[in-house]
Amino acid sequence: QVVLVESGGGLVQAGGTLRLACAARGGMLVRYNVGWFRQAPGKEREFVAGVLRNVDITDYSDSARSRFTITRVEAENTVYLQMSSLKPEDTAIYYCAVDVPPYSRDSRRTPDEYDSWGKGTLVTVSS
Repeated sequence: QVVLVESGGGLVQAGGTLRLACAARGGMLVRYNVGWFRQAPGKEREFVAGVLRNVDITDYSDSARSRFTITRVEAENTVYLQMSSLKPEDTAIYYCAVDVPPYSRDSRRTPDEYDSWGKGTLVTVSS
């Protein structure tokens, strides 16, 4: 079973940047669809960004597009989420997740499509 560990969260001022990392053990991330999600207090978990297995095809939520970048570094078995121009509404716990075989044939934008999750890392953006 793939074990995911997120890191890189913290407190940052609005307009600042953070880079989150999702490191994997027990499996090669390049073989899985990987997604970043976030959950703010009192809200549902929502899709932020994703990258397809084996290819560098990415997908972003409307709020993340143009501000966030998801990258996969195969040599490190890690997927990063570079976040810039952060806003207070980006405050949430950020989770990474993997979609393992049989792979989802849907949008890969819903939590139910993912099989293994990390414990999350907290991002707090102050105004």
